[in-house]
Amino acid sequence: MKIGLVGAGPWARKTQAPALLAHPDVDFTGVWARRPTAAAELNAPVLDSFEALLDAVDAVAFAVPPAVQAGYALRAARAGKHVLLDKPIAASVAEAEELAEAVTAAGVRSMVTLTLRFAPETRQFLASTAGRSWAAGSGTWFSGAILGGAYADSRWRHDDGAILDIGPHVFDLLDASLGTIARVVYSHRAVASDSWTVLLEHEGGARSTVQLSLRTPIMPSLMRIELSGSDGVEALTDRSTSSIDCFAVLLDEFLESVETGTDHECSVHRGLHLQRVIDQARQWAP
Repeated sequence: MKIGLVGAGPWARKTQAPALLAHPDVDFTGVWARRPTAAAELNAPVLDSFEALLDAVDAVAFAVPPAVQAGYALRAARAGKHVLLDKPIAASVAEAEELAEAVTAAGVRSMVTLTLRFAPETRQFLASTAGRSWAAGSGTWFSGAILGGAYADSRWRHDDGAILDIGPHVFDLLDASLGTIARVVYSHRAVASDSWTVLLEHEGGARSTVQLSLRTPIMPSLMRIELSGSDGVEALTDRSTSSIDCFAVLLDEFLESVETGTDHECSVHRGLHLQRVIDQARQWAP
């Protein structure tokens, strides 16, 4: 499959471009980005416009901020291109709904890059928790990503913080293991430390708490998903599988989704559900 990439920032350099280059069933056709010099570092042809990229590919992968992604992904779907979407899929629920509707109307396939979902340790955790009786859960992710390093200059991460960047991963895993998130009961953000506290209610009555931050001086990042109930306690703390290896599995399953014409469980519709959770959390927070 011919896949093009939009964006040439840290995530594109670290994960998407290497994974696209390495996959035996992907023709990494080209890159388009607002900085051609950065795009040139990704070892693929640099295209001079988004339209040129659309003309050259079967699918488009995105590595750009959510507010930028939504519009371009909408154009790609309407042009009949399959889409690999970064998370969150848009900057608002309205944009996410429009994108999901366009993907459905065009009959193209989609995938949200919830990379943790494609790690073997995560899949083992989800398999071990399935069908058991859980009453409560918690999700914690503390990172210092915007204090220094590759993402220190990411404006959207500074403005909206952890709720947009790592929030989708935590919400997704709690939703997948504890039950569909029905609503956000409470949310608060201490802006200076980007410390989020979110209380979720799940279908079936379980509740979970979420704590997130991109401004915690900790190395490496701390991530933990934990469930408890009459069946005991199960926890996920392992993030040892590299993002490139996770993305390779994601590409395998994206290609299968396209070939079979069936939506993956991490399609744009999953992204829309997570966008609604994020929106509720942001409405609570100052």
